[in-house]
Amino acid sequence: MNRTTLSLIAAATALAAVTGFAALSAPDTAPTDGAAGAAAHLPVERTSLLCPSPSTSDLAETTYTSFTPVTKGTEKEGAAELRAAEGPESGTDGEKGGEGDDPEGSEESGDPGKSGKPVLEPEEPGTPVTGDTTGGEAPALVGTADGRFAPGWTVQQTTEVSAGTGRGLQGVTCSAPDTEFWFPGASTATDRTDYVHLTNPDDSAAVVDIELYGKDGALETVVGEGITVQPHSTEPVLLSTLTEQRQTDVTVHVVVRSGRVGAAVQALDDKLGGDWLAASADPAGSLVLPGIPEDATAIRLVAFTPGDADADLKVRLASPSGLITPAGHETLHVKGGMTAAVDLGDITRGEAGSLVLTPTDGSVPVVAAVRVLRGEGDAQESAFIPAARPVGTRATSAGNTAKGTTLSVTAPEGTAKIEVTASTGTEGGTPVSRSYTIRSGTTQNIDIPVPDGLKGTYALTVEPRSDTPVYASRTLTATEDGVPAFTVQPLPDDRGTVAVPEAEEDLSVLQR
Repeated sequence: MNRTTLSLIAAATALAAVTGFAALSAPDTAPTDGAAGAAAHLPVERTSLLCPSPSTSDLAETTYTSFTPVTKGTEKEGAAELRAAEGPESGTDGEKGGEGDDPEGSEESGDPGKSGKPVLEPEEPGTPVTGDTTGGEAPALVGTADGRFAPGWTVQQTTEVSAGTGRGLQGVTCSAPDTEFWFPGASTATDRTDYVHLTNPDDSAAVVDIELYGKDGALETVVGEGITVQPHSTEPVLLSTLTEQRQTDVTVHVVVRSGRVGAAVQALDDKLGGDWLAASADPAGSLVLPGIPEDATAIRLVAFTPGDADADLKVRLASPSGLITPAGHETLHVKGGMTAAVDLGDITRGEAGSLVLTPTDGSVPVVAAVRVLRGEGDAQESAFIPAARPVGTRATSAGNTAKGTTLSVTAPEGTAKIEVTASTGTEGGTPVSRSYTIRSGTTQNIDIPVPDGLKGTYALTVEPRSDTPVYASRTLTATEDGVPAFTVQPLPDDRGTVAVPEAEEDLSVLQR
C-alpha cells in the first residue's frame, strides 16, 4: 500500500468523522428525496451588545434596561451582563473621558468604574431589570449574553438631560458590533455638537475610518482616517473637529479596517434638544422610516446614495388611512455621492405616519433618516428615525412605561397580522398578549397591552403572524418644564435565531 492510498484512507476517515458529527447535529427533518433541505432556525448561543457613553452633562440621569424574551429550544444554562469598557476613554479634541459614577437605584447596579462589578446582571429571561447612573462621566458599556439569555437580548439606554445643549430625552438601543455604518442626518453646523461614538469590545485594537459627505460630495477631513480604538474601550469623535466645513446635513460613513466596533451618533442642538442617531438600514432601493409621531411639527428628510449614479425617490406617507403623496414633495432627487435634504413640514397632519421611499425608475441603493421636531418656539425637542430593517421573526423593545410609550407599526406592502406581548414589569406584573391586524399601506399606533398589576417598566415583543413585511418603532415621551421630550427607536429583528443548514455525510467528494 503506497503513501497515496494511505493518505486517501486517512482523509476519508477524518471526513467521515466530521460529516458524521454534522449529520447527528442537524435537525431530523431532512428530506428523503435527495433534495437539499431548508436551513433550520435555531436560537443563537451568544450575543454581544455595546452601549455608548450616555452624556457629558452633570445633569444627566441615565437608566439601562435589559431584557431577554423567553425563547423555545434554548439550553437551561446561560448568563448575561453589562460591564464598563475597561480601556481608556479618550478621544479626539473635545471628546469625553473619565471614570463612571456609581450607578444607583437598582440591586443589579454595580460600580463600573472601580469595583469591576456588572452594571446589570439579569437573573431570568422574560423579566426586565434596570440600573441607573447620574452625571456626565458614565462609561460606555460592553455586554455579553450566552445560553438562554442570548436569543433576542436587548438593552435600552435612556438619558434625561434637564438643561443645556441637547436637553431633553435621549434614547438608544445598545447595538451589536459591526464593520460598517451609515448615518445620514448628522451635522457639523455651529449650533450642533455631534459625536460619533466608537466602542471596541474585543481584545485587539480596531482601526476605523470616518468619511463625511455633504451637499456637494465628500468633505475634506483632517484626522478621519486610521482612528485607533483600543481594546475594550470607547472613542467619541467630535465631527466638527474632522473638517473645517460647516454643513447642516451630513452623512457619516464609518468603515472598520480591522476589528469591529459599535457605532452611534449623538446629535445635540443648542436650542432644539437632541437624541441618538442610530445607523440606517443598509443601502437599498426602497426604504421605510417607521413611526413619525402624530404631533410632529417639523420633519426633515436626509438621504444619501453611496454610488456614482443619481437616485430619484418617490416619497409617500403611510398614514392610518393608507399611502398618500405629500403635496409639493412627491419626489426627492439624490445626486450620487452627495447628501440631499428636504423639509417636509408637518405632513402627518395630526396622524401617525411612516415615510416610504421607493425608486421612481431604476433602483439605486440609498440610506436615509428623518429629524423630527415636537413642540413650538423655545419648547421644541428633536429626535431621529433612520431607515429601518423589517421586524422579521421578532422584535424586542425594553424600558417601556405604562404612560408615555407609543408603539407604531406599518405594513407598506400588504395587510399584516402581528402579536404583541407585554412582559412582566421590573418590579412586578403579569405578562399579557394581544393580536392586531395592520391594513396594507397604513401605519397604526397600537393600543399596546400593559401588564396586569404593572410595577416599574416592562418590555414589548412584536411577532408577525403573516408573511407580509412589517416595520415598527417605539416612542418614549416625557414633559420637562413644558418641553415635549421624546426619543424614537426602530424595532428591527432582534436576531434571536440563526439559520443552520442541514448537513449529511457525503464521501463522493473524495472521488475523482
